[in-house]
Order: sequence, then structure tokens, then C-alpha cells
Amino acid sequence: MTVAGLLLTPGASAGRDSPPLVAVEKAVDPLPVLRVDFPNRAAGSRAPERAPVAIAHVRSTASSMAEALGVPPETLVLGGRSFGGRMCSMAVAEGQPAAGLVLLSYPLHPPGRPDRLRIEHLPAITVPVLAISGERDPFGTPDELRTHLAAIAGPVATVFVAGTHTPSNNGAVAQAVRDWLATIG
Repeated sequence: MTVAGLLLTPGASAGRDSPPLVAVEKAVDPLPVLRVDFPNRAAGSRAPERAPVAIAHVRSTASSMAEALGVPPETLVLGGRSFGGRMCSMAVAEGQPAAGLVLLSYPLHPPGRPDRLRIEHLPAITVPVLAISGERDPFGTPDELRTHLAAIAGPVATVFVAGTHTPSNNGAVAQAVRDWLATIG
């Protein structure tokens, strides 16, 4: 199956123009990319969106993007940074068709709280997944991510780059996304 487009969502306190998302869009050109804000951000709030609202937004935006491109929704890759990637993964786990998931700085658990894992939905994901994270991310170490993302039923690729929850090299992140997309479509 050919990947027809990429939907990207931001972290909880960021917007659609966050540098990692812009870098990914440039790196995958000419693949159609849609970077979107969550509804609360679009309304001027900086508070994190509630998960049910964010998941519904991912689902409706993915459907609209597929319709605009004239392609089936299962030809789109969904993803985003931190909260945004997590919301995309939850939408796919709940049945949103997708060709794959791109999880940038997946927030496996709150910093310093490895006992509060955000993994219940992972076994329901059957599409290919790319997870890119900083080597010193307090939301999940490389070992923690490898261990817990193994619950995903689909194939998982992990890439670790220099930095923390905000990797220091958006170019490396973007190149990893571009290279991975070439392997799935």
C-alpha cells in the first residue's frame, strides 16, 4: 500500500507550527502533510485537550484529510509529538484506519512516575509504528520504550536521538521519519 499522506498533531502545550512538525513536513515533501492544532489550542487555550475530544478530533481530521485527497483513510499515516502522538495511537487503537503511526517523544509515563504507564491501548495497535525519542527523555527511557512498545501487535521501529523530551536535532528526527515512511509505503 502506498502512503498517501501524513497527519501530524502537536504536544499538549504546543501548536501545529512546532519545529519538529515543521521539520518532518519539509523532510517528507512532496508527500501531503496536514499539521493541525487540537480544538482547545485553536480556541486560544494553552491547556491540554481532554483525551476524548482530542481522539475525536484526530478521527474527524483524518477522515476529512482522506476525503480531500481522494484516498482511503487507511493510506494515511497518523502521528505527532508527545500528547499528539499518544492521541493518534489511541484513535488507531479504537479503530481509526491508518497506514502507520509516527510517535515523536511518546509520553510513556509522567516524568519521575514510571508506575503511571500510558500503555493500556498499545496491544490493540496492529499498524506499523515508528517511535522516535530523546536518549534522556524523562517521559520514558530507551529501555522503557523498547519494553513497553513491544506490546504493540504491529511492527515497531525505534530511533533514539540526542536530547530529552525535546530532542536537540529536529533534522535527525525528520530524516528518521522520511526513511521509515519509505519502508512502509
